[in-house]
Amino acid sequence: MQRQLMGFGAGVGVVLAATLAGAQPPMPAGGGRGGPPMQQPTREILAQFDADKSKMLDSTERAAARAWLATQPMAGRGGMMGGGPPMGVPPGGPPMGGPPGGGPPGGGPPGGGMLPPGGGRGGGRGGGFAPASAGRRLTPADVPAVPRGAFHDPAVLRTLFVDFENADWEAELEAFRGTDVEVPARLRADGRTLRNVGIHFRGASSFMMVPRGSKRSLNLSFDEFVAEQSLHGVRTTNLLNAMNDATFLRTALYSHIARQYIAAPRVNWVRAVVNGEDWGVYLNQQQFNRDFLVDHFKTSAGARWHTPGSPAGRAGLEYLGDDAAPYKQRYELKTKDAPARWASLIRLTKVLNTTPLDQLEAALAPLLDVDGALKFLALELAFVNSDGYWTRASDYSLFEDSTGKFHLVPHDMNEAMSAVGGGGRGGPPGMGGPPGGGGPPGMGGPPGGGPPGMGGPPGGGPPIMGMPGAGGVRLDPLVGLDDASKPLRSRLLAVPALRARYLGYVRDIATQWMDWERVAPLVTTWQDALAPWVEADTRKLYSTERFRGDVVGLRTFFEERRAFLLTRVAELSE
Repeated sequence: MQRQLMGFGAGVGVVLAATLAGAQPPMPAGGGRGGPPMQQPTREILAQFDADKSKMLDSTERAAARAWLATQPMAGRGGMMGGGPPMGVPPGGPPMGGPPGGGPPGGGPPGGGMLPPGGGRGGGRGGGFAPASAGRRLTPADVPAVPRGAFHDPAVLRTLFVDFENADWEAELEAFRGTDVEVPARLRADGRTLRNVGIHFRGASSFMMVPRGSKRSLNLSFDEFVAEQSLHGVRTTNLLNAMNDATFLRTALYSHIARQYIAAPRVNWVRAVVNGEDWGVYLNQQQFNRDFLVDHFKTSAGARWHTPGSPAGRAGLEYLGDDAAPYKQRYELKTKDAPARWASLIRLTKVLNTTPLDQLEAALAPLLDVDGALKFLALELAFVNSDGYWTRASDYSLFEDSTGKFHLVPHDMNEAMSAVGGGGRGGPPGMGGPPGGGGPPGMGGPPGGGPPGMGGPPGGGPPIMGMPGAGGVRLDPLVGLDDASKPLRSRLLAVPALRARYLGYVRDIATQWMDWERVAPLVTTWQDALAPWVEADTRKLYSTERFRGDVVGLRTFFEERRAFLLTRVAELSE
């Protein structure tokens, strides 16, 4: 299985480097024809250590591979491309900007890692993280049977027992992060036992900024080593750590609402028990694979692409010429590589970017689900998804069906629905203090961070790299129409009929799905069901108080955003 390691979420890596150098963070490079690679390739070491040619490393082979990786440069075992502790400081070392253990507000985690979420709000583990400790011991006998139901059904809360061969499973997953090695484990759930499930840490900032011992996101491939092995018909799933969302609700809400309009990953929650210890609640998000296609499109045929998250990724469907090379730097083909598939993608970008506007809709009709694209854009803007196409031209997926028509699918949804701009409380995680801006905390400066302008709402400096505005409840639905790097917006919405249809979808979303009275019963039902698990979760990133309390901010977003959008769309439609 091929994977690409995504860049830091919300521009953390570039902003951090610029701040350490005492400079303002650079804006995204053009990355035009044949620009620098926007994603790092997977380091392929499986064959090197697979002595018995089983395509799975046993404990002896993994030990040899880990020993070898420990001798390699950072690119192979830590930082942007590999495992090892999160970038920043070594395990147990001093946090960024303070003495060992945390120091002044804005300090980093004592266990190593980069900037934690909610920086500038306290010492210790960075103020944004709740303290982590060992969870209770559980066995399958301790867990009541759950009604059989779809694996991603929000009404079904199941427990997954994951048993790794090694006690140091976290360190092992770190070591093989960024490589083609999956760590095998046994999985037990609902009276079934699946052997040799392949597991790796997933995510970019949700990994890099979370220290060992706290909840990190996982990818579970049930069929990695056992052909067609599945659980309730699912072969791969993603267990997400709900970074930047103490409510555990935003991803599930976005998914639920998006699926009223377009295909989107299904989401519910599971509890993970790892080597007998309760590691608490994870969001369980459907994988964008053949199972997804069958579920949403009633077919497994076609080509799938993913656009890895990057603040300068430039995977916005720009036309980069007829050579496939620059596209391969920006788009990750998830199905079998073939020149014809890249030719289809290039043809779509060429038509989208070069066709006269008065002919654009007709020219695109055979190549793009235009109506679906407008709904996709309307959802992103209505819910201010700060980790998606409109901000970064990345973090979304593409499906080309058997007729040659492309469809857009959301990917990251956890940073939507925030009432303040720039992706959360004054910017992306760890990139500022309270609303009003502020640079990265913990760099030796005062609480709240350094110079303003790292993505906070008005009051700071420039917005986050790649973002055409600060976001928040007053983000204009027609933002970014002059941004040629995102032609789905700048080209489609330049066509009057398509712009009117798009605004109609924004209005419909605001009217139907941003009515808090309609959403509140769902929120209450989900939170009440999750509450016992969250209260017992000793590895969660945020406190139990925030699990309940942050719903106030969610309600504020829905109410204020709905009022603004309905007024603004009416003005734009006159």
